[in-house]
Amino acid sequence: MGWYGDGKLVRTWADESRGPPETKPEQALPLNVTQPEQPLRKDGVRGTLNPVTLADQPTPAPEHPAPATAPTPATAPAATPAQPAKRGRRADAERNRAAILEAAGAVFAEQGGAVDVREIARRSGVGMGTLYRHFPTKDDLLVTVLGQQFDAWLADAHERASATEDPWQALTGFFEQMLTTQSHNRAVVESYSATGGPTSSCAQRCYSFIDDLRTRCVNAGLLRPGITTEDLVLLSGSLSQAVMTTGDTHPGQWRRLLHISLDGLSSRNTEPLPEPEPGT
Repeated sequence: MGWYGDGKLVRTWADESRGPPETKPEQALPLNVTQPEQPLRKDGVRGTLNPVTLADQPTPAPEHPAPATAPTPATAPAATPAQPAKRGRRADAERNRAAILEAAGAVFAEQGGAVDVREIARRSGVGMGTLYRHFPTKDDLLVTVLGQQFDAWLADAHERASATEDPWQALTGFFEQMLTTQSHNRAVVESYSATGGPTSSCAQRCYSFIDDLRTRCVNAGLLRPGITTEDLVLLSGSLSQAVMTTGDTHPGQWRRLLHISLDGLSSRNTEPLPEPEPGT
């Protein structure tokens, strides 16, 4: 190359005779070395620009994919629990409850409400856990048993009274039936002498029934003047107490006391009764 006087650099023939500039060959890599791949750009071309981030990479497929399951037909019916098993368990529970109530009725009648519930479980043939699942407390069991017995007794008393035309016989028959029942059931007589029945509802129903019997006798002129429903209810409670206190030592003593009491209720007695003192 050379320079002209105006300062321009020009190529001379000598430069062309030397040929193109010499270039160094690329150094070859050993055969056992793998050249690392450049990361992919977002346009798919390998290079150093726009490196691919983890968010850009597709999720790799699992090495051992789970076997495909056959789709469930839309019309396939849903599986339902076995109803016979439920009915069987319910039937067992009902049998256990009935056995408990039957055994409790007999034990309460013999020994009263203070009996140990283990005796009831033993007679019913169930475990204590089963007994407590049906009746969490002894009071629950006692009220249930006495309530059933009271309903049966009062229904029978209504039937007997309705079938008796003579009002006086209906009244005396009620007392006779009530005390006979109590003389064979310690728990019943304990409940009646204490509160007039196992529950307040039972006591109210008994009160209403005694009031109906009194009204029939008053209308027929067979009851002593001045006798009130409260008098008859208190009398029934007093006779129940006599049944309970004399049952072990003088069985049947209550019949004598009942006869004396009914004689005093008769309309033959016209002497005025003393007025009750006012409550304090």
